[in-house]
Amino acid sequence: MKKENFPEKICPSCERPFSWRKKWKLNWDDVIYCSLKCKTHKKSRDTEIR
Repeated sequence: MKKENFPEKICPSCERPFSWRKKWKLNWDDVIYCSLKCKTHKKSRDTEIR
């Protein structure tokens, strides 16, 4: 499969697109954030907005 054909999602924390990776093969539907940094940063970002 070519890289251009990989599915993409938008990270809710950084609002950037990220593509499918082989390590997410079994749980792509459950992946929400592009990285661990975005996943942990989200909590502090939410509190700043509210």
